[in-house]
Amino acid sequence: MSLFERYLTVWVFLCIVVGVALGYAAPGFFQAIGAIEVASVNLPVAVLIWLMIIPMLVKVDFAALREVGSHWRGISVTLFINWAVKPFSMALLGWLFIGWLFRPYLPADQIDSYVAGLILLAAAPCTAMVFVWSNLTKGDPLFTLSQVAVNDAIMIVAFAPIVALLLGLSSITVPWNTLVLSVGLYIVVPVIAAQVLRRQVLAFGGQAALDRLLAKIQPLSLIALLATLVLLFAFQGEQIIAQPAVIALLAVPILIQVYFNSGLAYLLNRATGEAHCVAGPSALIGASNFFELAVAAAISLFGFKSGAALATVVGVLIEVPVMLSVVWIVNRSKPWYEARGVRAAAPEPRS
Repeated sequence: MSLFERYLTVWVFLCIVVGVALGYAAPGFFQAIGAIEVASVNLPVAVLIWLMIIPMLVKVDFAALREVGSHWRGISVTLFINWAVKPFSMALLGWLFIGWLFRPYLPADQIDSYVAGLILLAAAPCTAMVFVWSNLTKGDPLFTLSQVAVNDAIMIVAFAPIVALLLGLSSITVPWNTLVLSVGLYIVVPVIAAQVLRRQVLAFGGQAALDRLLAKIQPLSLIALLATLVLLFAFQGEQIIAQPAVIALLAVPILIQVYFNSGLAYLLNRATGEAHCVAGPSALIGASNFFELAVAAAISLFGFKSGAALATVVGVLIEVPVMLSVVWIVNRSKPWYEARGVRAAAPEPRS
């Protein structure tokens, strides 16, 4: 890892602090930026996400996608965690900590709303930042892309029923335009742009030209990640500073579910004999959340000032630092992971 990547946790922390401070100092300015949106999808954030994941998608050779079937174990594990474990474990943790243990320390009229926000956060798997986490673990980019595509397809069908079931509602209004537009902006547009760029470079300069391009644009992903953090936390600066105790309590079930789900996915991949380059991104996809959709759904259903909206914002606050710690654990545990039980002929990640 480069010096910049090695101290990424430090830069992330500084960006969070800077973002919150800027949002508190100039709320009107950042509210204006936050208002630049279509169907609750913020366009400046979408552009930063393009800059974040396009350099990684340029690496992907779609001609090799047919080989992803060899990683059916990893895909099965991730789907199991994302759709059969994570929403329900988060609901259980929310009811245990927010509805019971922490109830005396929280506003009584917001308890149910906090739990609802946590459920919304866990019901949608990550679609964008997971490319960053996968890249930091040297994960197989084709597996990551395929897994995200499968999750997106399932999310369109399963998000509303799962949330409705866990919230105890007979029906729920899901911002479908937000969901569809988010998938288009965060997945479809970057994939097309990256593949057009890849083919053009290969056509005119071959593999050597592509390697030179990748070396130049790779740092762009991390820079865009940090800029995204500054913007997201600037949007919520006032709210974060105004309710620090509530935020700390809401963070507890989120932290537990991230480590629980990532650990379970990692161990299941090892037990089934998957390669480490698949187990890493599988664990990270299994633990991370599509917080853009969760925030939009919480605001749509419960209002901007609701406990549900605040709970999803806490998800953003927790997401990056905690996922970086999971990346660190996955990378440091690679010798242990490969010590036994993994197929000797496991393929290496493609670049």
